[in-house]
This record gives sequence, C-alpha cells and structure tokens, in this order.
Amino acid sequence: MIEEIYHPSASRYNADGMIYRRAGASGILLPAISLGLWQNFGDTVPFSRSKGIMHYAFDHGITHFDLANNYGPAYGTAEETFGRMMQTSFAPYRDELFISTKAGYDMWPGPYGNWGSRKYLMASLDQSLRRMHLDYVDIFYIHRYDPVTPLEETLRALVDIVRSGKALYVGISRWPADALRIGLDYLRAHECPCLLYQDRLNMLDTECIANGRIAEVEEHKTGFIAFSPLAQGLLTDRYISGEIPEDSRAARNSHLTASQITPELVERLRALNAIAVDRGQTLAQMALAWILAKEVTTSVIVGASSERQLASNLSALSNLSFSQTELEAIASIVSA
Repeated sequence: MIEEIYHPSASRYNADGMIYRRAGASGILLPAISLGLWQNFGDTVPFSRSKGIMHYAFDHGITHFDLANNYGPAYGTAEETFGRMMQTSFAPYRDELFISTKAGYDMWPGPYGNWGSRKYLMASLDQSLRRMHLDYVDIFYIHRYDPVTPLEETLRALVDIVRSGKALYVGISRWPADALRIGLDYLRAHECPCLLYQDRLNMLDTECIANGRIAEVEEHKTGFIAFSPLAQGLLTDRYISGEIPEDSRAARNSHLTASQITPELVERLRALNAIAVDRGQTLAQMALAWILAKEVTTSVIVGASSERQLASNLSALSNLSFSQTELEAIASIVSA
C-alpha cells in the first residue's frame, strides 16, 4: 500500500493562528506552544497516532518539536518515531522545523551512559542524530545538573558540539541558580550563548521563580521554555470532581500518584477552574495562558495523546491577557 503524500496546511503561518516569540536576544522565533514527545510517541503507541498528532501540530504552526535521548517509552523510541517522520512527511520541510534533543539522564548501561561527561554528551548526540535521521539538531540541551562532573567539562562539550555543526544552539535544563549563572556566563564568553533555559513551571509549581533561576535567565537575556505546564494533568478538568479516572496518570501512578489528589488540592483546582470558566477557557487553557502571560516566556511545551487534546491546548492562544484581579485571585488560591 502506497502511503498518501503529506501536504501541510497552506495556512499554517496565518497571522491569526500561531504566535511566535523571540528566544531571548537571539534571532530565533519559536511557537508559543511547542510539542513535546516525552510520552505518547514511543514504541508503545501506534505510529499512525503519533503521526496524526505531529501532522496536526505542524498544520497549525507548531514548528518546534522537543525530544530527548531517553524519551519513549522505551528509551530512544520517541526519536525513532520522529526519525520516521523525517524520512517521510517532514522530509521536505526540515528547514521549517526547530528540533531539540537532550542528554543527561540515564540512557544506556555502564559508566558512560548518564550525567554530564563529555564522552556521554558527544556519544548521545551522535546516537540521537542517527535515530532521527538528521545531520544536526537545532538545539541540544544538557538535560540536568551533574554535581560531580566539572562544570567546565560539560560546558566545553556544549561549545564544541555547536562548533562541530551537530547542533546550531545549546540549552540548559533545570540547573540550580548558582550553576546556571556560571553556565550562562561561560557559554557567552565562548561565543556560544545559551539560547534557551528549560524548567518546570506551572500554577502549582513556581519553584524556578522562587529560587532565582528565572531571574538569571532574564538577566542574561536567554529564552525561557516551560515544561510540565499542566502539572502532569492536574491543571485540567480530569480531577476537579474529586474522582480519579481509570485511564489517568494518577490511576497508573505514572509521574503522578493517587495520594497527591487530596481534598485540599481538589478545592484549589475547583477554585482555579471557576476563574477559567469566567474567562471563557478550560482550566488547562488558562494554565497555559498564565505561563505565556509572563514576559520571560518564549514557549511552553505540551504533550498530547490526541489531535483533539492538542487543538484544545492551542485554543489557549486566543486569550493570553489577565486582569490584576485575576492574577491576584490565582495567587491567593495556589498559595493557600
């Protein structure tokens, strides 16, 4: 059977659709909403479903696809899925895409398949490029802080990766503020400025702001991209009834446990949902808009298990403004 040729929507860059934002002081514009392939794109999901979601994303102006070496499950299979897209649907559109990958977490057995050594980072990127059938990625991240490997070894590897042409830009994910400051200064001094800093941020988790990491990003004029904007699904309508759906992450204890769904949390979610309803949004749409309302934010990374879910998230872009009253009400609820 001959596969139908994919033709992306001719209106994918219409002015009334996707919003594009500058990454810090760079020349790069990213879609306000990016698609993350952490889950739902590995070898446990039919390729046809993953393909449909990625087609929908690109058709609606999502040019940034966020991956990592160990995304799946199983490890590496999200990159393999994306590689199939690069060999087929996306092959003619490589120059319209902004593709990221990362290394830093456990990937293969032995002492060289984890953390932030030069050997691991270099080898991991080579493997990622093979899986994705790419000559280069647009941005390569160090995925987490390594408390043992000297910072200079990790940072020098990032600089050399860019100079090798295997990545156009580099990024840092989830480093403590003091290490982040050193990293941003080092990369700038070596003429390889950090394009994006990636961290967890949502209405229920503002630790990256409280601990000074976002302030470092702003001071260095680096772009900021948020992951887990919906707090693993808490900031949706899935749990506001107080029940735990059988197919939910909390029911599967998948990065979210049933014990976290406390009566107190449910009350906070209901209060937030009431504000969202008054804004004409779902709770998830308001949660995305709340992050995008911050001037520092370049993009938020969303996952998706269906085209319908992605479409609903994209609708957040129709209302990104908050009144001071709304912001104060949200702050009061989440800090209670």
